[in-house]
Formats: sequence, C-alpha cells, structure tokens
Amino acid sequence: MAKYAIGLDYGTLSGRALVVNVETGEELASSVYEYPHAVMDEALPCGKKLGQDWALQHPQDYIDVLSHTIPDVIKKSGINANDIIGVGIDFTACTILPTTKDGTPLCFLDEYKSEPHAYVKLWKHHAAQAHATRLNEIAIEMGEEWLENYGGKISSEWAIPKLWQILDEAPEIYEKTERFIEATDWVVWQLTGKETRNSCCAGYKNMWNKNTGYPSNEFFKALDPRMENVIDEKFGREVLASGKCAGYITEEASKLTGLPVGAAVAAGIIDAHIFVPAVGVSKPGEMVAIIGTSTCHMMMSDVEKKVKGICGVVADGIMPGLYGYEAGQSCVGDHFGWFIDNCLPASYYEEAKEKGINIHKLLRSKCEAQKPGESGLVALDWWNGNRSILVDVDLTGMIVGMTLRTKPEEIYRALIEATAYGTRMIIENYREQGVEVNSFYAAGGISQKDPMTMQIYADIIKMPIKIAGSDQGGALGSAIFGAVAAGSEKGGYDDAFYAASIMGKVKDVVYEPIKENSDIYDKLYAEYKILHDYFGQGGNDVMKRLKAIKGEME
Repeated sequence: MAKYAIGLDYGTLSGRALVVNVETGEELASSVYEYPHAVMDEALPCGKKLGQDWALQHPQDYIDVLSHTIPDVIKKSGINANDIIGVGIDFTACTILPTTKDGTPLCFLDEYKSEPHAYVKLWKHHAAQAHATRLNEIAIEMGEEWLENYGGKISSEWAIPKLWQILDEAPEIYEKTERFIEATDWVVWQLTGKETRNSCCAGYKNMWNKNTGYPSNEFFKALDPRMENVIDEKFGREVLASGKCAGYITEEASKLTGLPVGAAVAAGIIDAHIFVPAVGVSKPGEMVAIIGTSTCHMMMSDVEKKVKGICGVVADGIMPGLYGYEAGQSCVGDHFGWFIDNCLPASYYEEAKEKGINIHKLLRSKCEAQKPGESGLVALDWWNGNRSILVDVDLTGMIVGMTLRTKPEEIYRALIEATAYGTRMIIENYREQGVEVNSFYAAGGISQKDPMTMQIYADIIKMPIKIAGSDQGGALGSAIFGAVAAGSEKGGYDDAFYAASIMGKVKDVVYEPIKENSDIYDKLYAEYKILHDYFGQGGNDVMKRLKAIKGEME
C-alpha cells in the first residue's frame, strides 16, 4: 500500500501544500492559498499606518493555509488520508511573532488588534536596523566570538533585533509576550499541540550554536538590562534538529485539515534551506540558489569556516552531519516586478495586447535581442538593501550609464544582470575565504520559467547551472522531511540523505556558460565590483544620507 507525505511551503504572499508518494517521489497534487492580508507594509487591517521599512503579516492567514490547501490536495489526489504518514513545514525566516504561553498570537487579543508590534514581523521587516547596528557594535566591543559565524554582522531581519525593537517601542507588548516564536515553529505547534524550536531557524536567525548554545545572559544584559534572561523568558533553550519528528497530528488539527490523527510532523525549517534535499544535493561544495522574490544561496561543507558577509554557518543547519552555509540577496524578483509595475510605457502594454502575449513575454523577447554590454548599463541590485556580502539594509539601488536613448528592456536586462553579479560576488567571497563552490543548482520560480535569466546567470558566474526537477521545490523538500519524521516503520525513511536521493530530482536541462558572453561580462562585473565597493563599503554613503533625509520628511 502506497504511503504519502505532505509538504507545506509558506512563502511571502501565499502558502502551498503538496502531496508526494514517499516511495517514488511522484507529486500527486498541489494547492495554493493566497494570504488575504498579504504583506502589511503600509497599514494594519484597522487602518493604522505603519512606519518606514515595516513588513507585517497576520497569523490567521497561516491557519487558513492549513484549512484550505490540505483538504484540497487530499481531494485532488484521490488518496486515502489515512495513508498520509508525515508532514513537513518550511517558512520564510526570520518571520516571527509574539504569543502568550499557550501559543495565542497577541494580535488575536482584542486589546492588541491595533498594535503593530503584536503582529507577525515578516522576514523583510527592516525597521529594526538601528537595533541590529547597536547589537553588532556591542558584540564587537565584548569580543563575542559567535559573531564570526554570521559573517561578522547580525541582520535587522533576525529575531533579537526585532524583539528589541518591540521592547523599545512597545514595552507593554514585550511584557505580554511569553513566547517569541518563528512562524514555522508556530504552525508546527498548531498541528501538534507542542511547542518546539528548530535548529535551522535557531542557528541562522537567533545566534544559537549546536556546541555552545545561545550567547550569554551577560551579552543580552549589555543590550538592555531588561533582556538579560530573554532566552529563558521568551524563547527556551530546547532546540530540535530540522527534519526530526516534532510531534503528531492532534484531533483538533485533524478536524481542521483532514490529516489523520497521529501522522508525524517534522520540525520546521527555513524555506530556502529545504530546497537542498529537494534537488538531491548531499555533498559539500554544491550550491543551491533559490531564485524568487529574493535569493538564498545554500551550501554544505564538512568544515566550519568563519566567512565574512554570509548569513551564517550552522552545524546540522540543512542536513544532518554537515555544516550548512547560507548567503543571500534581498531583492531579485521583487525588483523585476517593481520595474514592470512602475516603469513601462503604455505603448508596451498596447504592443503586448496586439501580439496576444503578456507583458512579461514581450519584455523578455526584447531583452533576448540584446547582446551583453550593448546597453552600456550597469546596475546595483540593492533595491531592498544588501544581504550578502555587505549585510546592510540601508543600501539602495542604482543604475549607471543611462542616456536619452536608453530603452526599458535595456534597464530590465541590466537589473537581471545585476542580480547575477551579486551571486558571483557571493561565490567569489566563499572561494577567497577557503570554502569550495564546485557546482551550482538553481531552484525557485525564476529558474523554472525564465531560460534567458538562467543563461545570463551561467554566463556571469561562469559555471554550468542545473535546474531543480520540481517547480515546487520547497514543498517537495518539506515532504521529504515529513517522510523522514515518520520513519521507516511507518513507511518513510530513517536517513535524510537516502530519502533525498529517492524523492529529490533535477531536470535534464543544463545551462552552459557561453565563452564570448562571459568575456564581456567579466568586464562589466569589474565595473559592478567597483561600484559595489565604493557605495557599499564607505567610499560614498550617499544612499544612507538620502534615506535619512527621506525619513525626516515623513
């Protein structure tokens, strides 16, 4: 009798469920639920305005994903729900929320529905940058060795800066918060009735280390005396390795979802990291880039090295027994979308309508007609700040070389090229600091739908690019961990690497670099690097000065 696992993939704007045959890796059915509240970056549902760089979500949307998508995929697939043995969950991170001791989100309480700090702080909530900056300064002053595991900087996207912002701006919310928990762990809690913390989020987003634990209470006291015992008071010190069984479906969760009572639920994991098993990667030096609204670059190694500018290196952070490395870019598909939404003339939409194609296809066809370097443009990919290797959310975008003859498609292609240059910076940074990058896999929506962009990437990074075999890699990877959580006795797997080798997949297509293109891109990349270092490393802080003036005017 066939057994099945369900993968739940929570993204920035929607959540997805996928049913997978555990024995073959066959994907039977999927379902997507768009978050009704989307990203709240301007106002709360009540109309209360938000400040600059805020990005919130509503946890009710996450529950609605469970109640809509899981029954839908069970129905679509035609399987017997009792044959579902495991569930895995991945999530954007650090996406985190304040709750009471029993897991009730504070924004569910009537007295806090109009309080912004009571809601989920999405991964791209950057309003805690001042707190991240001060945290880094204090860590350096105190000689905190753990900081080097995160490239020398903690990001405003992480847990402690976000919680510290709550303490400073809404101390009553901080006091009311009994648990400050990653959204992936919170969803696991809703399904199992049991609070757990996963090693992936704890390691990459909350400064936890498998060997040394969290930073000392003395360090948190140095941040603010009220935070001296923050780990014990708001988090807890028990951490469960990603992919391990966190608990089992409760009767209440079964009624909500249609899942069988007692099905295993894997400890949560970050959405980018779960793509590694989804493509069957198991060796050191194999980089997996998940290219979507942003990009995360995941890799494993059998050695732990302190690499400047990365997001973190964590033991068992991706797969057991290896060190997981993470780097990333904050703005990729986001700024392609920004350009299309804001910078195209009406004539382009009219042309697309006349040709019977959508605007994306028209723009891509115009870009494909260009040669590398033909536009005379070089852009910086910092429309949403820089994650790696500068770790600075106050940096902004730039395009150099514009003239009155510059066309929209030339700008669009320059933005694509900029993101590929940023990826090359990350790869070269690893190599310069002694961590091998031997092969490159691409996953995520752009890798599946945009051959032009993938060829540009191959030409710029000068490496062949293999493509994930599923266009739902996050959900597939989570299903793999669901099968591992269930274990072989229930029809799943006891070994994550073996499960990935069976259920993971890549496509036959490989994008090979074209030498004549790469030669031109080498010259353009050199110009990108000059701009990158000048505007990103203190040569000219004009971006930050302009952002400060903007803040004064609001």
